[in-house]
Amino acid sequence: MELFYAIFYIPIYNLLVFFYGLYPAAGMGLAIIIVTILIKGVLFPFTFKSLKGQRQMNELQPKIAKIREDYKDDKEKMAQELMSVYKDNNVNPFSSCLPLLIQLPIFIALYRVLCDGLTQINVDHLYSFIHAPEVINTTFLGIFDLAQISIPLAVLAAIAQYFQVKRTMVQKPVKEVKKSVGAMDESMMANMNKMMLYFMPAITLVIGVTSMPGGVMLYWLSTTFITILLYAIFLKKPKEGEESKK
Repeated sequence: MELFYAIFYIPIYNLLVFFYGLYPAAGMGLAIIIVTILIKGVLFPFTFKSLKGQRQMNELQPKIAKIREDYKDDKEKMAQELMSVYKDNNVNPFSSCLPLLIQLPIFIALYRVLCDGLTQINVDHLYSFIHAPEVINTTFLGIFDLAQISIPLAVLAAIAQYFQVKRTMVQKPVKEVKKSVGAMDESMMANMNKMMLYFMPAITLVIGVTSMPGGVMLYWLSTTFITILLYAIFLKKPKEGEESKK
């Protein structure tokens, strides 16, 4: 626990206080957004690799389905062929889990910081070079109290989560292979992704309206929006004309 506080809790606490001190009139909301951007910047290599892997998995679905059909009676050979496809295309099927695992302790640390309260600064948690303001305004846009549950921010975070999952979910196999036996696993995976399309936003909404402070929902909304933006900028599919030129 001490290691968790030293690596995650204390740095996040100090970052929030520091950025709040730069422009206190904007409230804690701006500090949370800036910290979110910094965190996404640090995690960008992992996020980019994850999103790229998700897109590549979508593009490989017809080939994967065909391998499952061709070697449906030889599971060992099927596994070898699938691993070969993943290796040749430099794809890790589990890469999408890494950013979530890395973000989890950050998410918990931010939750603890906001739950412990920032209205009264604990100088024992501050680094010597961080100025301690007398009080911190936890209001965002003059409307949302980030130290309390905020239903509007929870709803917005859930909506953003929906669009992120929808953007990166595995598609169903194409018509040429969708009727094959080997496509059944891919269809099942697509159906599971479709369930996640509604399950993840629902979970975000439930925890947002029952237990999470508005500041955590603002962080989740911001990080989800940035992820969608990164996907649109760096992983957009080339147009047919551009693809043919390559």
